[in-house]
Amino acid sequence: MNFNQTDDRRMISDSLRRYLADQYPVEHRIKIAYDAPFHDPKKWGELAELGILGALVSEDQGGFGGEGFDITVVFEEFGRTLCPEPMLGNLMGLRLYAAFGQSDKVDAIIAGSARTALAVFEADAFTDTSEIATAASKSGENWTLSGRKSLVYGGHAADTLLVAARTPAGKIGLFEIEASAADIHSYAMIDGGGAAEVGLDNVSATCLSEDAGEAIEAALDAGRLALCAEAVGAMDVLQAMTKDYLMQRQQFGRPIATFQALQHRLVDLSIEIEQARSITIHAAGALDTPGRALAVAKAKNLIGRAGKLVAEEAVQMHGGIGMTWEYAGSHYAKRLTMIDAQLGDTEDQLRRVMELMAA
Repeated sequence: MNFNQTDDRRMISDSLRRYLADQYPVEHRIKIAYDAPFHDPKKWGELAELGILGALVSEDQGGFGGEGFDITVVFEEFGRTLCPEPMLGNLMGLRLYAAFGQSDKVDAIIAGSARTALAVFEADAFTDTSEIATAASKSGENWTLSGRKSLVYGGHAADTLLVAARTPAGKIGLFEIEASAADIHSYAMIDGGGAAEVGLDNVSATCLSEDAGEAIEAALDAGRLALCAEAVGAMDVLQAMTKDYLMQRQQFGRPIATFQALQHRLVDLSIEIEQARSITIHAAGALDTPGRALAVAKAKNLIGRAGKLVAEEAVQMHGGIGMTWEYAGSHYAKRLTMIDAQLGDTEDQLRRVMELMAA
């Protein structure tokens, strides 16, 4: 496997890193991420102008990337600045629109003129799509949806929603609705950024597929890969912040970074981060192969454990300042802890690994 970035990916990475460093300093992120609309709408258009959204789908689907490594390049940079823009929901929605030939929708999202989100999970179906209870009913050629969706990432800022619902045939279909037609309750997540609860009461819908189970799982795996890459970016920054703090903090007349016990702990963090980076690279390479589900589940499981460890160790080595709102490190630690819970935590992913290996 070639671990070197292509020229196009390197250009996207460099451009996005410069843009986010300039436009999304941590003070700005803290200011907007916890209050509605939980992101900066102006910045979304600017990201579209940079071509970031186009990197998430392939050239034949209207973009210019779409491979696993294109996703990781974008989301690793998002993780470095804890950018709260609703990219995760749009990534999954984009890939589903592309999978079902909705080129006009793909073009609009890439251009930044439209936003979408994927509504899959429910109170009794947080990780297992086979438990979905939201019902799709058909009368003539018209479809309606009834049910309730939870944890719709990006749903607070979406123009359309892609909803997974059970069809009369018992399969999981994919339906598009106008966000304005649903009962949407938006809220801030504990680590910043927004999500939504979505109520559906005989809402008119357009059917994209009456059997979309595999396509939805593929989109969710793309989202899980994105979260892995975001965590790697955040871990890199938090480790660097911890190292800088240890070099500055003085005890007994010398920097505490000179104490061997703390040096060992910092090295342990480096090992965890490099393992996380390696397994994310492996999952990115497997995204469009038959081994996708297993590779992504393994990566998300390890990332969840590594992220929480890095967060805990960084806070402990910082001491009290590591928990303060004003210090950026606390927000990185919180984000790393919560990434584990998104799209299935370590236990969910371990269950997936065992099921896939037993199949």
